Amino acid sequence: MDIIKVVLKKSSIGFSYRQRAVLESLGLHRLHQEVEHKDTASIRGMITKVRHLVDFEYISSSNKE
Repeated sequence: MDIIKVVLKKSSIGFSYRQRAVLESLGLHRLHQEVEHKDTASIRGMITKVRHLVDFEYISSSNKE
């Protein structure tokens, strides 16, 4: 399964509590913090909600042989 790496690039100060809750659900607490998640529809939806605050990168799994 593919992996998505998410990095918090902008503070959540001044944004709605729902967006802060999404960041917390993704496991992001500090600026420039990186987390990795499995590429699922729910994770993609969360990233879409806070796409102006985060950067993300798709990492393909290397064990496909």
